[in-house]
Amino acid sequence: MTISQKMIAFAEHSSWIRKMFEEGARLKAQYGAEQVCDFSLGNPDLPPPPQYQEALRKITAAEGPGAHAYMANNGYPLVREAVAKQLTSEQGLTVAQDDMLMTVGAAGAINVAMKALLDPGDEVIILAPFFVEYNFYVDNHGGVTKIVNTAADFSLNLAAIEAAITPKTKAIIINSPNNPTGQIYAARELAALAELLRKAPQTIYLISDEPYRKIVYDGHTVPSIFAAYANAIIVSSYSKDLSLPGERIGYLAVHPQIEGKAQLIGAMTLANRILGFVNAPALMQRVVAELQGITVDCSIYARRRELFCQVLSEAGYEFVPPKGAFYLFPKSPIADDARFVGLLAEQRILGVPGRGFGMPGYFRLAFCVEDEVISRSAAGFKKALATAMALT
Repeated sequence: MTISQKMIAFAEHSSWIRKMFEEGARLKAQYGAEQVCDFSLGNPDLPPPPQYQEALRKITAAEGPGAHAYMANNGYPLVREAVAKQLTSEQGLTVAQDDMLMTVGAAGAINVAMKALLDPGDEVIILAPFFVEYNFYVDNHGGVTKIVNTAADFSLNLAAIEAAITPKTKAIIINSPNNPTGQIYAARELAALAELLRKAPQTIYLISDEPYRKIVYDGHTVPSIFAAYANAIIVSSYSKDLSLPGERIGYLAVHPQIEGKAQLIGAMTLANRILGFVNAPALMQRVVAELQGITVDCSIYARRRELFCQVLSEAGYEFVPPKGAFYLFPKSPIADDARFVGLLAEQRILGVPGRGFGMPGYFRLAFCVEDEVISRSAAGFKKALATAMALT
């Protein structure tokens, strides 16, 4: 075997979304795409807002010499200034351009943070259910993940987090609004978490992954992580709120009073280069600078959420309605979530088992699809549940 044993193991652990993608391709080839209800991928289907095309035309029309050349590894100053101004508005305290850097998406930002923070064997707490790549990002830089389950409603389980902290704990990653649950951590939860982290004898960094910050429902808002804790780092991207996942553009920002800020920003800027990113995409940096405060039409996702909640409620599923993002995470009616997802596939419905997100017994459904696909799935959800009940 020519590839590493570690990568073989990684491929097995990360295979659920890939498996469902392959199953979807098979079903669509067999029955036709219009006969398959595919809720497996969190790939936003809304077009970018119209201001995106306007900004793109403006930027390309004004291009001169060096428009696509290297720039400083942390990004264009004018771009960072624009993003920092937006962060200042969101976080409720002044964020400067030197408190942040532009990155190759939120994934690039997390890897930059891990590279800058971790020594081999350092521990990073992640909260289940979680975005599956977190495990790999921590391992990329010699860290070890410690998985802590959230509460029954997917809010923070502070007692479990406290029990997981050891002298080797270097960071905790939170994701709010959460993929896959849509949960938003309340300000009081964040304040309690911050107090818990401050009690540790060593510095523990709180990394907040926020690509869904602007996709929220029912008047909910995402509290400021910087208002809660000084040793905080925000990572985000424009993949979801501008529907630009393929453009790989994001950013990383540190709290203005974070411990050892100058050294930390320097390490992150170096990491951005030596990880092979070098710098965030030049064209997209200039484009998103023009689009601060702009989002896709989230009312469309809100409408789909209501429709999907109605479909699942009428079918008899148990779930916590999401406050943000574009996922539902219902309980599997049988203990074996993978088997139940197989029963859904028999009805030409594609979801992802909860075990793929570190929480067996649930399954994820992405509602970044046309309303008609959600409506068409209703009968299949009822049939799959009836089949599952007959097995118990």
